[in-house]
Amino acid sequence: MKLDVTTLDGESAGSVELDDTVYGLEPRQDLLQRCVRWQLAKRRAGTHAVQHRSDVDRSKKKFGRQKGGGRARHGATSAPQFRGGGRAFGPEVRDHAHDLPKKVRVLALKHALSAKVKAETLIVIDDAKLAEPKTKVLAEQFGKLGLANALIISGAEVEANFGKAARNIANVDVLPVQGINVYDILRREKLVLTKAAVDALEARFK
Repeated sequence: MKLDVTTLDGESAGSVELDDTVYGLEPRQDLLQRCVRWQLAKRRAGTHAVQHRSDVDRSKKKFGRQKGGGRARHGATSAPQFRGGGRAFGPEVRDHAHDLPKKVRVLALKHALSAKVKAETLIVIDDAKLAEPKTKVLAEQFGKLGLANALIISGAEVEANFGKAARNIANVDVLPVQGINVYDILRREKLVLTKAAVDALEARFK
């Protein structure tokens, strides 16, 4: 399929041929959900923890008689039912990551790209460069392209001036082509690819 290429100023810059095996698929929600769940689980710190009964620094002495006291037969005040006692079945430090086959991750990325094409929210620009790192100038250019909420994928590296100008604009993310991922594609309304990113992605999938 063919897609028009534009400049940051909103002017026409020709067209680009997109591979139907990457951008022309029928999006599958199950693949996208699996990949997003894998990404979010992988980035969790898993450092949540509480003090259990054995961790609480309280007396372990039996504080009442076994019989005749008129109360339950408690052996220590570190039990969960007492104020200041340890917590029962609380969270422990652990890794939340789980495996997802590489083929599924690659296919999910293709389906995420295809979803943007189908929704007509994929924009291809010729390049992502600025003469000066001016946020005001870049914001005006984004306004011409209608980019209020977007993910921008540049080439192998993000151009320094463009990266500095874009980081102060809300709801706009800029990533090198190596950092493209399903979650960031789906969380933004529009996806902007440079011509270099399109070529790099096609070479990557081939």
